[in-house]
Amino acid sequence: MYTASAQRYDQISYRRSGKSGIRLPLISLGLWHNFGSIDDFAKAQKMAHTAFDLGITHFDLANNYGPEPGSAERTLSQILRNGLGKYRDELIISSKAGFLMWPGPYGEWGSRKSLLASCDQSLKRLGLGLNYVDIFYHHRPDPDTPLEESMSALADIVRSGKALYAGISNYPIERARQAFAILRELKTPCLLHQVNFSLLNRHYEQEGMFELLDNEGVGGILFSPLAQGLLSDKYLHGIPADSRAKRNHFLKETRITPELLAKISQLNQLAAARGQTLAQMAIAWVLRFKGVASALIGASRPEQITEIVKGTQNLSFAKEELETIEQVLKA
Repeated sequence: MYTASAQRYDQISYRRSGKSGIRLPLISLGLWHNFGSIDDFAKAQKMAHTAFDLGITHFDLANNYGPEPGSAERTLSQILRNGLGKYRDELIISSKAGFLMWPGPYGEWGSRKSLLASCDQSLKRLGLGLNYVDIFYHHRPDPDTPLEESMSALADIVRSGKALYAGISNYPIERARQAFAILRELKTPCLLHQVNFSLLNRHYEQEGMFELLDNEGVGGILFSPLAQGLLSDKYLHGIPADSRAKRNHFLKETRITPELLAKISQLNQLAAARGQTLAQMAIAWVLRFKGVASALIGASRPEQITEIVKGTQNLSFAKEELETIEQVLKA
């Protein structure tokens, strides 16, 4: 039976999420990949244990994570039953709804029926008497359902005690602004906005999202900060046979061009000069932005989690380093 390290809170720093009372670890662990129905359970459990031993208290899920929908939630349920669950009050567990989960018109998007049913299903899969998640997100904006309906469903999930906080994910800036206002009026202010952001994907920076988060007092949590592994040493010497690019699912092999590899190589050289790996520097860079509470990483090995947490010991950049990064990315 698992027993956590007594030094788990000595390894990583924590940041307040917006104006809330919640502090999140600088690094959170996402269960999008490598925790599902086709994955090695023993390795998944080892990664969860390693993360918690390093002070990572936040485990992020969605109802559709798998690849078999729901299977990542079931994996975490088993890990909780095997010992991690005795630390429930030290954990932040989040899930989401909005992508396709079951047939018919109610199995995705953001109607009240879809969101409430999804939350109930997630709690059943998580099991272990887990009668609430800490954060429940709307996973993506619904173009056809009134925003008031989706946000009032989140508010009612919080008021029912099935979640402690509400969050949104993948919302463009104006929709996010509206969602924050509605949730505030409903007395269930948004805790977190989860967005895709990295050195190679800067859309939210360019549209002013981080200033909005800071002004609204909402925390930002950034997923894919390593751009599906591109911002690591994985692809510097070719495309590994077991990589995400070879699977051609979210990361397409055609994206890995000679021009992109040249930029990644230059960034890797800068990271080495800082005494960091490329992955460590990439995480440090995204944690610079206003309003950002945590970077949400995925992992395929426990050692990757250890490496990233170690990298948070150096989050500062010299002006010249930031200028070099901009020059590389604009080339």
